[in-house]
Amino acid sequence: MQNTENEMKISDYAHNAYCHFITITRHKKLVMHYCFKAGLYKQGLLHDLSKYSPTEFIVGVKYFNGRRSPNTVEREKLGYSAAWLHHKGRNKHHFEYWIDNKPDGDRNMAGVKMPVKYVVEMFCDRIAACRVYLGADYTDASAYEYYERSHSHYMIHPETDKLLKRLLIILRDYGEEKVFAYIRARVLK
Repeated sequence: MQNTENEMKISDYAHNAYCHFITITRHKKLVMHYCFKAGLYKQGLLHDLSKYSPTEFIVGVKYFNGRRSPNTVEREKLGYSAAWLHHKGRNKHHFEYWIDNKPDGDRNMAGVKMPVKYVVEMFCDRIAACRVYLGADYTDASAYEYYERSHSHYMIHPETDKLLKRLLIILRDYGEEKVFAYIRARVLK
């Protein structure tokens, strides 16, 4: 039987499954490392477990290419990412989890201020994602540069934005040891 353009061969599926599993596990371990450095042990252990669920993992295998998020590829192909919608709705370290109707009753959506521990986990997540996807090209400025390129369209609470940006700038200018010392001493005190 001839494979169509949309069908994956079993060997391709197995290869993608293996590579995607390695990629998300490497990311999860890096976030856990950074969360532990911040003192967020439970969050480090539980970070991104939904990526191993069928809803997210199957999409990751189908669209895996090793250079960028499979959710981005799914979004380009379908116009939305079911895996991302599932993921952001279950993981409080994503600012998108914290979007709700404004409390003033006008029914417009707005970013809600995130609890600080989830902002720190989001920070750890951004470092790990940059390290995984950029590899040898990663620098302490990478997460800040990515945020600056993309945050203009974010629906994020101003105080959440300010704290995340402050952490990214400290990382960029002073490195990991300084930013995690700052997080432990000043942010999560």
